[in-house]
Amino acid sequence: MHDGAAVPGPALLFCPADRPERFSKAASCADAVILDLEDGVAPEDSSAARAAVASSSLNPETTFVRINPAGTAEFDLDFDALAHTPYRRVMLAKSESAAQLDALQNAGCDVIALCETAAGVENAAEIARHPAVVALMWGAEDLVAGMGGRSSRSADGTYRDAARYARSRVLIAARSEGKAAVDAVHLDIADVEGLREEASDAAAVGFSATACIHPSQVAVIRASYAPSPGEREWAIAVLDEAETQPGVFRFGGRMIDEPVLRQARAVLRAVPTKPEEEG
Repeated sequence: MHDGAAVPGPALLFCPADRPERFSKAASCADAVILDLEDGVAPEDSSAARAAVASSSLNPETTFVRINPAGTAEFDLDFDALAHTPYRRVMLAKSESAAQLDALQNAGCDVIALCETAAGVENAAEIARHPAVVALMWGAEDLVAGMGGRSSRSADGTYRDAARYARSRVLIAARSEGKAAVDAVHLDIADVEGLREEASDAAAVGFSATACIHPSQVAVIRASYAPSPGEREWAIAVLDEAETQPGVFRFGGRMIDEPVLRQARAVLRAVPTKPEEEG
């Protein structure tokens, strides 16, 4: 498990639940697959999607099922369908309160709570404290749409302030409770450099994984989360120096104290890049 948490990572790949012919490929190329019963499926195909999930045989440890928001008729149908599968790892769309997670806890589910509404972001700390939650994820597009906005990103492709605030708030809420944090998808599949920058930033600030929507994004995310050879060399060298230098010391022109040493240990704990090609 990546980051010592209950979420495999660093690359989580969404797969529409009504496309069972894609399930095995998605599961084999990513660290975990998210079978999507919510936005990835047209309403008229929902019944077929639930049947496809029920008849699938993926590894339950590396398979999550994204279900519809609590309090909807679709949630009840998704929840009932899950009872007939081996899957007990779910992503709850549009999580807005801890109380919404009680039924999933009673069913023995591990939950990635997807905070993608204003209420979900506002209540992220409360949600993170729920014992069923193993991770929080945030989502930009539903958040902005739900607030009556028109775009989560500026013309240069970077997130607007509201989205950046939500990202940071969900990350801090998750990590304050020792839970994993999953960064949002990068919708522009062709924008490899933009994905690389966002995933590298996610790894740098403490996200455990990044979700994605296309197999070609998996290798980019893995490479971005893996420390560079230079980072690993620095981490090894500074930790070796710490063995002989009690307390605060100077190394490479920089003051080194315990927080910096913890960052160095995190570099060495990071999952190495797997050997597939980007594409």
